[in-house]
Amino acid sequence: MVLVAPALESSAAGEGGEGGEGGGGGGGGGGPETRIIVDDPYAALLVVIPVLYPQAVWEAGVHPTAVIGRGATWQEPVAIGPHACLGSGVQLGKNVRIGAGCVLGDGVAVGDDTQLYPGVTLYSGTALGKRVIVHAGAVLGSDGFGYIPGTGGEEHRKIPHVGRCLIGDDIEIGASTCIDRGSVDDTVIGSGTKIDNLVHIAHNVRIGARCLIMAQAGIAGSCQVEDDVIIAGQAGVSDHLALGRGSRLLVQSGTIADIPADATYFGTPARPHREFLRAQVALYRLAKIVDDLEQLVEAKSPPAPSPQKVTPGTAEQ
Repeated sequence: MVLVAPALESSAAGEGGEGGEGGGGGGGGGGPETRIIVDDPYAALLVVIPVLYPQAVWEAGVHPTAVIGRGATWQEPVAIGPHACLGSGVQLGKNVRIGAGCVLGDGVAVGDDTQLYPGVTLYSGTALGKRVIVHAGAVLGSDGFGYIPGTGGEEHRKIPHVGRCLIGDDIEIGASTCIDRGSVDDTVIGSGTKIDNLVHIAHNVRIGARCLIMAQAGIAGSCQVEDDVIIAGQAGVSDHLALGRGSRLLVQSGTIADIPADATYFGTPARPHREFLRAQVALYRLAKIVDDLEQLVEAKSPPAPSPQKVTPGTAEQ
């Protein structure tokens, strides 16, 4: 059985149709015999998959090996897994699930219906909204990379980080992603944003609502990313830049300048997508142009004089 859009109905059926050559009623194209025609197959999956594969029912309670700090509070029901560590003054909302080995620093706040998978670390000064999912190994609220460079052999001096790491509602953060706390300002992730695995977001960055940030992207300090921005895998954003609303930075691109709203940029340094493609086409043609120029120069150059042969005994005395 397969879900297909109306435009692909005939393709899914396969050539030959039922009872075609080869027998078996499967047709010659290999398409499944049972097809459900829907307007949007992906949206239909959101309805079908939870019915076919229901989520496991979680069990409320605090594991006996969990360490709970003084003044930590929560609203029942919650689930706190083995060897989890909650610092003093931690606040958990209703239906929060804390996986095995998670560490929540003093004063961390976690909103209702949020799930932390095993091994998540939330430093002090971190606050999560409602319905947040944080996957294994993510670290939120650690110090950013800020130093005053030493001169004349002096040590580099660390800039203190006293800002917060604020995560909105309905956000998903992938495994081993790191989001730094602010230095004197806050690092803020807007509601509805989805962040892939192995992403780094530096101190003081502000990301708007409903953004998509894909694996191995890096956003340097104090950047402003507006709503509905897409940053593709392995893209890099230099510090103190602004990415306009609805803009897109494509895969493995690196930008050192602001990107306007609704623009699509590509390459390193990143430039408008169409401009980048035209430049690449010109570059690929360059080798042939050089060959043509060399042939033209050779055709117009006078022939080199042939060397005179001198017979022994005939040279001038």
